[in-house]
Amino acid sequence: MFAGDVNSAYDPVRITAACGMPLFIAIGAGYPAPMTTLRALFQARLGDGTLHADPAQQAVLPEFDRIHAGLTAPVKRGLFARRPPDPPRGLYLWGGVGRGKSMLMDLFVESLGDVPVRRVHFHAFMQEVHDGMHRARQAKADDALAPVVAEIAGQLRLLAFDEMQISDIADAMIVGRLFEGLMAAGVVIVTTSNRHPDDLYKHGLQRERFLPFIELIKSRLSVHELASPRDYRQDRLSGGQVYFTPADSKARAAIETIWADLTGGSAEPLLLKVKGREVEIPAFRNGIARAGFHDLCGQMLGAADFLALANATRVLVLEGIPLLGRSNFNEAKRFVTLIDALYEARVRLICSAADWPESLYVEGEGVFEFERTASRLREMMAEDWAAD
Repeated sequence: MFAGDVNSAYDPVRITAACGMPLFIAIGAGYPAPMTTLRALFQARLGDGTLHADPAQQAVLPEFDRIHAGLTAPVKRGLFARRPPDPPRGLYLWGGVGRGKSMLMDLFVESLGDVPVRRVHFHAFMQEVHDGMHRARQAKADDALAPVVAEIAGQLRLLAFDEMQISDIADAMIVGRLFEGLMAAGVVIVTTSNRHPDDLYKHGLQRERFLPFIELIKSRLSVHELASPRDYRQDRLSGGQVYFTPADSKARAAIETIWADLTGGSAEPLLLKVKGREVEIPAFRNGIARAGFHDLCGQMLGAADFLALANATRVLVLEGIPLLGRSNFNEAKRFVTLIDALYEARVRLICSAADWPESLYVEGEGVFEFERTASRLREMMAEDWAAD
């Protein structure tokens, strides 16, 4: 069930749990993985120029040092048994887009050596939890969440969630019990978010039932704001081209370079569950999604699907936008809806297209309506468009 993003110091081996849920567990590679500290890795990156000194990032290092020390503390030996140390308090790291939250969490996971850890995007993880609960119900479990929690806790010491956000009532109704169960079992939780805990699931349906989870976060995790004035993700795109035409091999190569810079070239598919359906985004990493035009606009998708995508991503790389018109009218309508969703959510768009926005849709029904989309595409090409 919980595949992918397992600490790379392990060889993933697929097993099946008693409740029928497949998952990946960490099996030692035959020798201890090297262990260091986040602070040491951070200083090394400063030394080689990969990172630049940022007081806000450096201010959060003691939190990671504290968790690292707790996770790597030696086992206490009692009179009759060995007792593991109490788990350290987790961390809720929040702040604006592009401030370095995911980078710090990645370095932290890298520093943990052979500590069993999983680093995963929060949205993808919750989808897996729902799938696991579905299988548990099919297996006639009295409490569908209990076996899911037990399997996770049995394999991991640390769960590192990226980009926690709650936009789905199904997630809102179970996430409190999920976190409470994991922490009771000794799993340490580190998560990043663009929002303060008080703003999670804001204006959501039946939000009053979600409020105890907010209090759980504030009482059981250290809440730290990463208040860097710089948006490093925006800086990487600042002054750079984000709209490529024509959509040829040169455009593909340029986009590949941008993708590698933003993600390190590492990604996995993301499944969005929308009204009981699954929408697959082919590649996703740290809030950055990548798809072809046909993946999104050539499928039977609508506004709800594109809103879910916009909520889950901060940057979308969209390749191969064709000329639009009578021959692909339905695809064109979906493209208009997609751009509207991205625009309203302030998602940064990097794309390749057959022509410039004003020349994409030149004949057939919908030409007049497309003028607004072309205008929005032009606006989204601006260097500072998604900076706020």
